[in-house]
Amino acid sequence: MIHLVKLCVGISNVEELESYRNERSHWWGADYGEDVHVHRTRMMPKRFSEIEGVSSIYWVISGLISCRQPILRLAPYTDVEGKSYCDIIMSRDLHRTLPYPKRPFQGWRYLNPKDAPPDLGVDGNEGSEELAADLVRLGLI
Repeated sequence: MIHLVKLCVGISNVEELESYRNERSHWWGADYGEDVHVHRTRMMPKRFSEIEGVSSIYWVISGLISCRQPILRLAPYTDVEGKSYCDIIMSRDLHRTLPYPKRPFQGWRYLNPKDAPPDLGVDGNEGSEELAADLVRLGLI
């Protein structure tokens, strides 16, 4: 299993991502016949067999990995001009994670499960998300 990590461009917090997800779940014009959230990216991950149905996409918001969404499947998509894309079809569920700093990058990156931040509220990771983010910025966690 391998996860993906992606910058959430134009989104400033998890609540804004939730709102975006609610408004544009099928924004790309691809209807997968279920209540899902779709993100279209240019390249199909080469390790797709390690991702579909078992991994998550970890969203980097304002320089911190802040939440994740389970990936249900990956689907190829070709537009009217013949360009190939990959639709990342995700559950609508957003799981907040312990904030983890991540520098800017382009596209998406693989994330090993051992390097993925834990979900908040699991295994004693309870409390204020803002406090956790402040502690990360101070280098204390």
